Amino acid sequence: MPREAFFFCFFVFLLSRCSLKATATIMFLGEAKLRVPPGLELYLKENRLATFTEWPFVSDCSCTADRMAEAGFIHCPIENASDVAQCFICFKELEGWEPDDDPMEEHRKHSPKCAFLALKKDICDLTIQEFMKLRKERMNNLIETEVKHTIIKMEKYANLIREKIDDLRSICH
Repeated sequence: MPREAFFFCFFVFLLSRCSLKATATIMFLGEAKLRVPPGLELYLKENRLATFTEWPFVSDCSCTADRMAEAGFIHCPIENASDVAQCFICFKELEGWEPDDDPMEEHRKHSPKCAFLALKKDICDLTIQEFMKLRKERMNNLIETEVKHTIIKMEKYANLIREKIDDLRSICH
């Protein structure tokens, strides 16, 4: 087995057997050190499911925590919306869930090009090449999301500066 395949298999094995805290620490593999990149634990359904501790839909509905995690979502509630869920691959955020919403269908409807939805097998059954392609897609989406947020912040800041310049002009004239 190639060295990379061993590390990947061992890493997936550890992820499936260890706590989130343990997988986020440095692991020693012989003399090699393997650092678990942030977000990698979310590739496993049980770790996504663990984020749904305060999910408002528990039973007798379609959008249970288990089905949300199965559809690739993590729970990320905010102050005024306890039902915000985000795909860990495409980073699409959805809120306003109804008890009869099907998480997979909602994911498809709002983010049809998500690489997670295109998977034909379980994450643990992916080849290294397939896994790295999925990871690359996730990183591209993460960068795109971060750039959009930064642009919005910079536009707000630029508007604030423009207002201050206008205020100074009005004082000087």
